[in-house]
Amino acid sequence: MITEEKNQTSGSDFILSGLLDPNHYGLLFLTLILIIFMMTIMGNTVLILLIHLDIRLHTPMYVLLKHLSFTDILNTSNIVPKMASNYISGRKSITFAGCGFQVFLHSTFLGTECFILTAMSYDRYVAICHPLRYPILMSHRISVILTAGCWIGATINSTIHTAYVLLLPFCGTRVIDHFFCEVPALVKLSCIDTTQYEGKVFVSAAFFFLIPLSIILASYGQILRIVLHMKSVEARKKAFSTCSSHLVVVVMYYGSALFIYMKPKASHTPGQDKVFAISYTIITPMLNPIIYSLRNKDVLSALKKLLGKVLSHSNKQFLKNRLNAHG
Repeated sequence: MITEEKNQTSGSDFILSGLLDPNHYGLLFLTLILIIFMMTIMGNTVLILLIHLDIRLHTPMYVLLKHLSFTDILNTSNIVPKMASNYISGRKSITFAGCGFQVFLHSTFLGTECFILTAMSYDRYVAICHPLRYPILMSHRISVILTAGCWIGATINSTIHTAYVLLLPFCGTRVIDHFFCEVPALVKLSCIDTTQYEGKVFVSAAFFFLIPLSIILASYGQILRIVLHMKSVEARKKAFSTCSSHLVVVVMYYGSALFIYMKPKASHTPGQDKVFAISYTIITPMLNPIIYSLRNKDVLSALKKLLGKVLSHSNKQFLKNRLNAHG
């Protein structure tokens, strides 16, 4: 099997072992993944449009949510189309440049999402614990700086790791036991001792996962303390509703990412890596807009308003066509 796969590539290409077996079950699973992919694109695009079109959603929290949806669209689009095309065509190869590009983009979007989730927790902390100072602590200028910092920090980190990984010597098999190119999967193929680099990856992962997660937990610890002392039941409900949505996303995203990036190379198993990768690259991006819209009255209100305008325009167009037809 490996010999056949090698014949599909040039000397510098990699082979992606993939996620699906070439049988009826594999085709069924691919169909399910493509449906999830389309739901992800549509759901996050609608959320971005709602935030852009409704002036009531032009606040730091929703601006950050818009960037979260944008990274979800880009990250899943970086992975699913290539995986699907490889399965349909029967070719499992990916060029060296293509693999490097996929590593760079995935690492960038992964880091950006971690920072954005942290910035969102800070926004909720300021809004609930310091409401009177919110316009100052989360002004438009500060929200722009936070958002730009998320993207710039993640891009710098991704550039460093991508450059290092692509310079590693790959002396043996070039079969990546994964469905996309990812740093831990490529490190496993290197024929030199990568212990020192794994230590750097661990430090980087701590900076992008553990420190942000600690900030998130600290923020929500303070929020919980304030919420429990609120006299208004309605205010308490609203605070819990907003924060619980964010916490669900954090648990789903960080749980999977921590498992993959904080484990040493020797303890990685392809099956586990694939399962956890599916969670934060395919499942979570689809659930994000659902979680944030169904549990958020402002987003639901904006959605109803937009649907009302669309239906009203459709009805007017329909009546106009009928009148023209009878005229």
